[in-house]
Amino acid sequence: MHVMAPQAVDTLIRLLSGDGYEVVGPTRRDGAIVYDRVGGLDDLPVGWTDEQAPGHYRLRERDDDALFGYVVGPHSWKKYLFPPEETLFRLTRQPDGSFVTEPGESHVPPRAFIGMRACELAAIDVQDRVFLGQAVQDRGYAARRRDLFMVAVSCAEPGGTCFCASMDTGPRARKGFDLALTEVIDATQHFLVAEAGSDAGRAMLDRLEPRPASDTEQTAAERVWAEAPEKMGRQMPGDAREVLNRAFEHPRWEETAERCLSCSNCTLVCPTCFCSQVEEVPDLEGQRTERVRRWDSCFNQEHSHLVGGPHRESVAARYRQWITHKLATWHDQFGTSGCVGCGRCITWCPVGIDITEEVTAVRRDPEGRG
Repeated sequence: MHVMAPQAVDTLIRLLSGDGYEVVGPTRRDGAIVYDRVGGLDDLPVGWTDEQAPGHYRLRERDDDALFGYVVGPHSWKKYLFPPEETLFRLTRQPDGSFVTEPGESHVPPRAFIGMRACELAAIDVQDRVFLGQAVQDRGYAARRRDLFMVAVSCAEPGGTCFCASMDTGPRARKGFDLALTEVIDATQHFLVAEAGSDAGRAMLDRLEPRPASDTEQTAAERVWAEAPEKMGRQMPGDAREVLNRAFEHPRWEETAERCLSCSNCTLVCPTCFCSQVEEVPDLEGQRTERVRRWDSCFNQEHSHLVGGPHRESVAARYRQWITHKLATWHDQFGTSGCVGCGRCITWCPVGIDITEEVTAVRRDPEGRG
């Protein structure tokens, strides 16, 4: 372990920019912590934190200068690796009637992500299985994933809707990063403990010229890792997969549907959801067309439209599909859960539906007898 001053993050951002990376990190905009391009320490939400509960999100100022004193906002890194809208290819008619095909995205800039939480690293691992681990890889995802430099931050103060500890995905960053930072801050000290997770991370760490961590500083970081799980606002039952696999006809789905707006907020903020639709977008003269992929949601009725109409007409059926796929049948497809415990679906649900509460309710009353 090595120790750096908080100002070293500014140096890190500038070094990455100088190496040709488009540096993306957390910033404060429109009353939320969102991910956008950053050019230095001043762009980070220094001294801010977030207050989260079911259907509730607010920013408030801290009484210190913590760099990473918040959890996660409505954005996930998914939007950079699997964009909300992507042109897959273009077809242009030539004068002789033939067609020329062009790729939709000709240049993918190498990116560096700053401030990734452990749950978000786990989410990228899940999406890697979806887009890269199948018989046919997603070309666009592979290109955007290839030259990624990831700087993780271990959570010191999980939020009210977090439950990554019960999903074994955090709050400490353990793998999948190039650099991992742990922020230690109290009344007398403020420093970062840095760990390298790759050759590229070790090379960057050498350029930052940190000093070795003392025993006291290592102990302080270990205390952050040990105390964070105790601050989790939620917990997912460990047998969620088995519970849901036995509950296809449970009356809880109808009860939840009375509240659910089928708005798709939960899937839009989820860092692992990958539903999409593909559209052909021609020009008015019929000389050029684009094939465009856009995010979709299993909460949209048309998403399950087959011959004869939508396969899941009711809100209850769509909610059951989402939660059962996320926590149960995702294991069958990809060998892992589709949930990483970030809590976004709870925070950004307009009516505060809590995925951990739903599983707990079915588990407590498996026969649905009330």
